Amino acid sequence: MVGAVSLAFERETRVIPLKDMLPLKLLPAHLKRSWKYQRLAASIAEVGVIEPLVVFHKPDDQGRYILLDGHKKRMILLNRGQTEEVCLLATEKEAFTYNGCVNWIPTIHEHLMIARAAERGVPEERIARALNLKVAYIRRRRTLLRGICKKAVDLLKDHQVNPATFDALRKMKAPRQIEACTLMKAASNHTAVYATKALLAASDEAQRKQPSAPRPVNAVTCADLTLMEREMKKVQQDFSTIEATYGNDMVNLVVAAGYVLRLISNRRIARYLEDNHPEIFSGFKTIAPATSCLGCAQPIPR
Repeated sequence: MVGAVSLAFERETRVIPLKDMLPLKLLPAHLKRSWKYQRLAASIAEVGVIEPLVVFHKPDDQGRYILLDGHKKRMILLNRGQTEEVCLLATEKEAFTYNGCVNWIPTIHEHLMIARAAERGVPEERIARALNLKVAYIRRRRTLLRGICKKAVDLLKDHQVNPATFDALRKMKAPRQIEACTLMKAASNHTAVYATKALLAASDEAQRKQPSAPRPVNAVTCADLTLMEREMKKVQQDFSTIEATYGNDMVNLVVAAGYVLRLISNRRIARYLEDNHPEIFSGFKTIAPATSCLGCAQPIPR
């Protein structure tokens, strides 16, 4: 008989003042200039908070709730002058959330979402405001897959792909598109430079939809050869330096990681860090999956 699974969150949400939330980490000031922050801020301004903030369900003796997830959202709401927000109440004081396992939406899925929203009558201007993008970019995304064969779309659907890559694929015939996407996936390289300067350039006339324009041949001068030789020598020197110190660096990493993991494997130390320095304890716990391949990971107490 399978035992009952305990709920990770309380069934009811709660409106909590933003000033009564105790963040587990400090956000850097330059975060506001990042693309992800600006897109999130634009989305909140246009459609509000979609995923609620997550706090530990029991406040401390000062009435503060530990903020487990939603630090950037809280910063945005404070900057907008908001004083409170609806929160999910987590039953475990655990900073790990499902958002840590979620990647950003792949390019093709983003295209499909934009196309679906437009089909349902959402104005392009509102989509652009919600995603912090220009209207011209939204219009281009709506036609992103025009001229791309279905098999090529399937190969790229779960990857972040530069939109300009599709411009290069659009110049190839369907069999060559499939070959190019297979090569990009094998090399984990979906950039427009690789698609255009390598794959498209290597495609012969029979694999292109239109014949390529003749290109002038640029002669390589003696100065160019000298510069390339100098750069190659520098790369070789840098590689030799890294190769010489790699062994010592790995030994130091294993020793340091093993020491940290032994520390947090001590229940008294782990409990002290979790109660008094949760941000340090959370950082120490991230060492476990990062160093498990080194053979120094140990069980971390709950």
